[in-house]
Amino acid sequence: MPTLVNDVVAAGTLARVPQPSMEVEGGLVARPWADHDASAVFTAFQDPTLHQWHVRSADTPDEVLRWIAGWRAAWAGERDAQWAVADAHSDELVGRVALRSIELGDGVAEVAYWTVPSARGRGVAPRAVRALSRWAFGIGFHRLELMHAIGNDASCRVAAKSGFVEEGTKRSAALHQDGWYDMHLHARVAGDPV
Repeated sequence: MPTLVNDVVAAGTLARVPQPSMEVEGGLVARPWADHDASAVFTAFQDPTLHQWHVRSADTPDEVLRWIAGWRAAWAGERDAQWAVADAHSDELVGRVALRSIELGDGVAEVAYWTVPSARGRGVAPRAVRALSRWAFGIGFHRLELMHAIGNDASCRVAAKSGFVEEGTKRSAALHQDGWYDMHLHARVAGDPV
């Protein structure tokens, strides 16, 4: 059965090109993950704050190497797109920014991010999210969503500073290690001001 509308972003838009790097204001870069990032990601995932809001833990750097391989495969499969956020000069890892649950046909994806403890409070996450949003809208995405647990006030600030409008609350929408959480839903649509 033919569809009545064309795909918003054509299949193959991601897979046919190498994953790009993006300049992030303030001397940072969002770049594809490299194997040498494994130990820094492992260290980041030992942080209790990261554990509080994420459902994944890292037991060894070798496990993280497998994650990195999976992130590369997800780009090729156009399912997710994950970037390391690093200092543009030293290449020190300061965080991660990603598009998850990519639906190219609908032009929709979910934005995700985290930062290492030493980078928090410096505006790293909002700057990385804004850079990612510019890139995603530039290749044709129409809507980017950002969700965070109700109690995660820092993520709510990141959403606001990145131009994501709060749209509502998804009740009991995410299971964390301490139970079900209501999630704030924020979104940006192509053409929205930051």
